[in-house]
Amino acid sequence: MKRRHFLQFASSTLATLGLSHYNIFEKGNRYAQVLAQNTPRKLALLVGINYPNNPNVNSLNGCVTDVDLQQQLLIHRFGFQQSDILRLTTNESAQKQPTRNNILTAFEEHLIKQAKPGDVVVFHFSGHGYRLLDPNPIQNCSNQQFNDDYNSTLVPMDDTLNGSPQDIMGRTLFLLMSALKTENVTVVLDSCFSGGGTRGNYLVRSAIRNNIEINTAKPSQQEIEYQKRISEQLEISETELARRRCASVASGVVLAAAQRDEEALDAPFGDFHAGAFTYMMTQYLWQETDSVRNMITNITPKVRDVGRNTPFADGNQNQPVYFLDKKLLSTDAVITGVRENQANLWLGGLDNRSLETFNRGATFSVVNETGQIQGKLKLESRKGLKATAKLVEIESGNSLKPGIPLQGTRGNITSLKSGMRLQESSRMIPADLNLNIGLDSSLTSEINSAKQKLSEINRIKAVLPQSGNIPYPEAVQFILSRMTKEYLQTLKQQKVENLPEVNSIGLFTEGLQIIPQSFGAKSESINAAINRLQPKLISFLATRLVEMTLNPNSSQLDVEVSMNLVEQPNQPFARISTFKARNNRPDSKQIYPQKNLPLNKLFQFRVKNNSPDNLYVATLVIDSAGSLAVVFPYQWTDLNEQMLLASNDTLIIGEPQKLKLKAKDKGFAEVLVIASRSPFDKAVYGLKRIAQELKIQERKKEIPPIDRTRGSEVIGDLLNSLSGKRSGNNVTAEVKTSNIATLSFSFEVG
Repeated sequence: MKRRHFLQFASSTLATLGLSHYNIFEKGNRYAQVLAQNTPRKLALLVGINYPNNPNVNSLNGCVTDVDLQQQLLIHRFGFQQSDILRLTTNESAQKQPTRNNILTAFEEHLIKQAKPGDVVVFHFSGHGYRLLDPNPIQNCSNQQFNDDYNSTLVPMDDTLNGSPQDIMGRTLFLLMSALKTENVTVVLDSCFSGGGTRGNYLVRSAIRNNIEINTAKPSQQEIEYQKRISEQLEISETELARRRCASVASGVVLAAAQRDEEALDAPFGDFHAGAFTYMMTQYLWQETDSVRNMITNITPKVRDVGRNTPFADGNQNQPVYFLDKKLLSTDAVITGVRENQANLWLGGLDNRSLETFNRGATFSVVNETGQIQGKLKLESRKGLKATAKLVEIESGNSLKPGIPLQGTRGNITSLKSGMRLQESSRMIPADLNLNIGLDSSLTSEINSAKQKLSEINRIKAVLPQSGNIPYPEAVQFILSRMTKEYLQTLKQQKVENLPEVNSIGLFTEGLQIIPQSFGAKSESINAAINRLQPKLISFLATRLVEMTLNPNSSQLDVEVSMNLVEQPNQPFARISTFKARNNRPDSKQIYPQKNLPLNKLFQFRVKNNSPDNLYVATLVIDSAGSLAVVFPYQWTDLNEQMLLASNDTLIIGEPQKLKLKAKDKGFAEVLVIASRSPFDKAVYGLKRIAQELKIQERKKEIPPIDRTRGSEVIGDLLNSLSGKRSGNNVTAEVKTSNIATLSFSFEVG
């Protein structure tokens, strides 16, 4: 075989295989040569392992879903042929189980033997990572990542069933990929070798081996022999292999869920589990076919919101994801199959925060490649990311007409077909929307008192812990817990700042990240703690509702939101716009924050209404502590008059003479902008009241008198306003993309 340079795979800071921080992509635009070719073949090997029935390795829940996420994306978004995608998962037949032998054989037979120069290759692994003692560690390497005697590994399904590790080492994968005849290689790793076990309601994708002492495991003899065979075929000596690994001379790109000392998480999303990284990545790519750099920048805040891990890309990040530079229509869902007049859908493009609004009654528009509406589907059922729907309207002339024309020539749709693109038309926000709070077992005898106390607050629901790996099978948004001595020590090791006292009560995220400013004194009772946390809980509830309306890619309104430092008015720090805006004007493309917002610098937002109609606008900022601020409208009176933004006008929020916006604390923040055809002054008034109560508590350290029904009232007002109906608080609200645009972006301060 021809010698080839390839990706640097051993002992570094990336996820399971720990890939180097150094640039592993040879300089130059090699991918441009690929894009110039007409028909490159696209091959993918997708591995997802949940480790069922293995007594020696802890099981996972979402790795097979990751393979589903990638497969649907590659087929319906990037044009892969189903026959060119090979799945190895724990749900497949015996021949396609992700055992060590099957993974290695599939890599050789499906990728190495078939890929030709210029072809596109994707290798995805979701499962456990681990590390083994390297029998040939790299010595005297200037690359500081080679500073120990370990090599990162992929853990196959049959690991340790025979008493010893069956891991596939980074050295092995390096050699395998060196044998590929194409440089257009993308490796996706949703695994890690940090941590292990559980974190809150999440599973960590790092193996816990019940029969092996940590840091002493060695590779199997068959692994060593396999490496020797591939090295001989490639004519790579041990010295040359070490030189290449140390030099980081390579081609391709690697997308990884976490860095070496971080945890890749297996997370619950409503009624299904998936890798947080894979889900956020694929969801983004349904909306944007973008560069690697922009994709990683955009999804990082979302992944970090789930866990503390930071996704990483190594290689030429200016290249398009999967080496396929084709601008595609923003897509929320796709038809995957049709039976009679019913369509099966894949909802991979929907934001996870709004997924539960897509149930029976929600609608999608069938669109062609230019975005023209051809018909409308109404959802009948949904489970996870799979749904069923029926065609209820068709495009006839210049208007939509009712009917289900599955035969004949009337209209532009004569039948539903697999692969048809869908964009959201309306969503159904449930009337019984709650904020679910998991009660941690550390509350011990106080847990029932906590449940009773929380139940007194409208729309706040307490969820008791269950036995098993996942304490809250029913999704929770936050966890109420006491700080334990053991977890405090873990947080200290992670260098988390401003830690609370042992035995103090406060809030964690679902992945056990501390909610800043939520912990009280260690002597505080559970009832006093919940009284203190009421404003924050209601603030979280209101934020949850607003985030359920996020629709920048499906809104029919032409709205653009940007952020800049006051001293640099012509240099946008960030910009987000509706798809309609981006489609109408190329200069409205997204700008994602490439650096942190500096402390103590004045900044401002600009909201531009390019729609033909006047719109009502409100802007919220939520910091990492969950504190809610309504930064616009400014005043309490004449809200609708303040919020009205005329067609083709621009609103500047944060003009120093009106409102000084300045970041004083480090951390992440989120901006939410609502633009609506209909006034929603009552809801904004309620949001301002919630924000005021939070502000009083934070400044004066006192608990303001609060109406326990306020969260319910604000939600009712928002639902009624945004749905354009006055139907009461007990009726599910239909929110249409023609009436509202809700946009958001996150940024880091300091």
